[in-house]
Amino acid sequence: MHPQRERLHNELHARPSIYFSEPAHLYHYAFFADVQTHAAMLAQLAETTGIACNADAAQQILTFEGMVLKWERHTEFSTLTLMVPKAVGSEAWCAPPTWLTKVVEAQQAALMNATLVLVENVDTWLGSAEAYGFNDPAGSQVGGGDATVWSDFHLDSAGFNRLLMLNEGLNAFRLGRMVRRLLEIETYRMMASLSLPLAKELALELEGYEVELGELSDRNAEQEEANPRPLLTALSQLSARLERSGARSRQRFSATEAYARIVFSRIEELREARVDHCPRLGTFILRRFRPTVHYCAAIHERQESLAESAARLNDLLRTRAQVEIEEQNMSILNSLDERASSQLKIQKAVEGLSIIVISYYVFSLFKLGLESLEALGVSVQPHTAAAVLGPLGVLIVGLLAWRIWRVKQH
Repeated sequence: MHPQRERLHNELHARPSIYFSEPAHLYHYAFFADVQTHAAMLAQLAETTGIACNADAAQQILTFEGMVLKWERHTEFSTLTLMVPKAVGSEAWCAPPTWLTKVVEAQQAALMNATLVLVENVDTWLGSAEAYGFNDPAGSQVGGGDATVWSDFHLDSAGFNRLLMLNEGLNAFRLGRMVRRLLEIETYRMMASLSLPLAKELALELEGYEVELGELSDRNAEQEEANPRPLLTALSQLSARLERSGARSRQRFSATEAYARIVFSRIEELREARVDHCPRLGTFILRRFRPTVHYCAAIHERQESLAESAARLNDLLRTRAQVEIEEQNMSILNSLDERASSQLKIQKAVEGLSIIVISYYVFSLFKLGLESLEALGVSVQPHTAAAVLGPLGVLIVGLLAWRIWRVKQH
């Protein structure tokens, strides 16, 4: 059996929902937390509830005092969801338990989303969304008409985004999954929107980069004969800043795209239908959320396009520089060729002079030899000396010339 088979198979059950019956309050929090922050939150939960939390797991469902608590660890955020059955005669919107408030306040700096879902049934229903404090809410029938959901998407005094659900036909399993979809829409919507401030900041940076790149392009077009090195230096600095900007934002924009797809998918899974004259929940969310996603995608595309333009201009400048280097190399080679030709001519002249000088010395030696013989009393006739020493001298000079030629050949 493959060592990962069981783990991969159990991914089907990795994110179970909380199954419950109405009426109930669900308090949901999402924290933009790293591993250390997540571990600290679990430690505080364990200390508060008295139930051990498995820090190595991706999620855990804990039941105590009639409440159900679920925590989940995602790639870059963590969630806490507490289901509290609604007491008879209690207020519509109740504050969370004190211990949960303390846990959340300890992680307040990382809090991304706080959603309070009130699930009512037909018996506890007050008759209208306005009776629960909503003014001009958005609402939809979901789950094929088995439930209705309202929200005005305003934060209350406690910082909660409130959702009201009237369950008319969902069993505990479908109800748990439906509430999970609603919570995921809110959580992933907020996580996707994290890149909006970054996109606005980058928009100003990119405007300056575009102006700078345009100026460099104009200089490249107008100064064809100029030295490209200053342009290459300026362009390299611009490319470095663009790469730093891309490295800082690429992961965030990719996460936004992934989170947005989940939001769109979860809205489709609601299977919405209109309620009275209220705008549908999905329509209300997408009308404001989709432009955010498109704006971030446009900034990301603009950033990538600018980097590609800088890379193309860099290639053009490097081509110019390479052509200039090749022309310089050709000029150097021509100069070396001319120098070698001059040296060859000088060498030939030296070789000719060397043969003449050697011939002079050879015949001078012959002359000294003849004079020495005459001093010793040996008389040699001039025609005899010429007949013997002439060919010998010519032979010696010829051998020297032939030897020089052989050395040059090798």
